[in-house]
Amino acid sequence: MQNRRTFLHRLSLGGFSLPFLESWNSTSSKSWEAFCASEWSESEYWQRIRLEYSVSANIINLNNGGVSPQPKLVQETFEHYNRMSNEGPSYYMWRILDQGREALRSSLAALAGTKSSELALNRNATEALVTVIMGIPLQKGDEVVLSRWDYPNMINAWKWREKRDGIKLVWVEHPAVSENQQELCDRYIRLFSPKTKVVHITHLINWNGQVMPVKPIADKARERGILSIADCAHSFAHLVFDVPALGADFMGTSLHKWLCAPFGSGLLYVQSEKIASLPPMFPGEKPESDDIRKFETLGTRSFPTELAVGRAIDFHESIGSQRKFDRLFYLKNYWTSQAAQIKGVKIHTPQSSAWSGAIALFSVEGWKPSEIESELFKKWGIHSVAIDWENIHGVRITPHVYTLESDLDRLLEGIRSIAGSAPQH
Repeated sequence: MQNRRTFLHRLSLGGFSLPFLESWNSTSSKSWEAFCASEWSESEYWQRIRLEYSVSANIINLNNGGVSPQPKLVQETFEHYNRMSNEGPSYYMWRILDQGREALRSSLAALAGTKSSELALNRNATEALVTVIMGIPLQKGDEVVLSRWDYPNMINAWKWREKRDGIKLVWVEHPAVSENQQELCDRYIRLFSPKTKVVHITHLINWNGQVMPVKPIADKARERGILSIADCAHSFAHLVFDVPALGADFMGTSLHKWLCAPFGSGLLYVQSEKIASLPPMFPGEKPESDDIRKFETLGTRSFPTELAVGRAIDFHESIGSQRKFDRLFYLKNYWTSQAAQIKGVKIHTPQSSAWSGAIALFSVEGWKPSEIESELFKKWGIHSVAIDWENIHGVRITPHVYTLESDLDRLLEGIRSIAGSAPQH
């Protein structure tokens, strides 16, 4: 009920808590307001959530791990402020809408459980994390511990620093997924040496849904004077946590994934005491400042996108972080528990809620991941993604809050059919 009251109050302000803007509520906002004021059964609730998305009638989208769709009210908020901007770009963008960033920063800080003075808005997790990767002062011979399961953009940025600055990359090898915290931590900590300056940890592995124990690794790193970076592209607004509780010095995430914000929105977190020593990717007047805003010198940016992020927060909070995670985890287990019983099918994702969320990977004996992906789409209209990365091979399935059990029943029908036949080479 508190989430509902908060959401309804913020809607009443019009335009994401910007009282100096015209009062405006879209058709979807009014519809969602009415929904939030009503009582529903669990089944009715998630059916109604689905109606808040413009879900395709032609495909079942089970690749929400790539990028998530936006609720209708987020889409309409973006379109409203985009039209406003086009009425007089330099006036509305720079003199009116630009003032909304501080309100948004405060809302994101509340969601992240951190101080607004530690958060910078940008365009995606890659921009946030590469700002840190390229900015941390390192000397020739310094070591960075990272994993071969990390995201390619981050790996490539570190490889460039290796080539440019002569640092040494020390690789964590993951033989398989695990639910053993000590084992997962040891994979990183045993590689720490007196030359280690940074450890890079992906909180939730995008390839297979493995959750990593960021805090105990970051705590051990801090004891040895090692900086820690958390890639939270797939965990923010998905898993339930406060960013400072991870213990990492830096964090980057994309808001257009699990928060369902507009495409091209992201967030950078830098611990207060680390801001001054980290140079921005795009220097402004004071690149050595301890003001987090120095990381927002991006030139012309999409203000409609930023304001619509506020609506995405409203939508997320109206559901509630814990209820959202519980639903996502339930959907993952709904299909994986049944798929695991099919002969020839293997699930490559941890089962418990401490070590997984919505993302899961499966394989079928005798089938290549690309063959499974193709078959699911051609015969069942299911959009998924084939994964062939390092020692991870399978098809990744990622439902979201608008996904229904009936969608996953269709997936299971497809998996059973594939497992019971041979691929046509």
